[in-house]
Amino acid sequence: MDIKSMKNYLYWLYCQFELITCSYLMEPWEKLLFYTFNVTMLVMVLYTAYIFVPVHISTAFQFFLHLLGNQHENTVSVVK
Repeated sequence: MDIKSMKNYLYWLYCQFELITCSYLMEPWEKLLFYTFNVTMLVMVLYTAYIFVPVHISTAFQFFLHLLGNQHENTVSVVK
């Protein structure tokens, strides 16, 4: 792909986005608020997923290992 076709494609995607969100009807200051709010929400969701999803996957993995009978030894029994 050359640069001009990529530029046209990105512009087409932006136009589709504006049509879907109806943001083409907004005034510039409304667009700024709308895009700022949406980008902030997206960043917060991605950050939350980055922090909490691995913890939940690890907990679920340990739970299923416990159900299958692969239990970790107790530290007290190892010392004795």
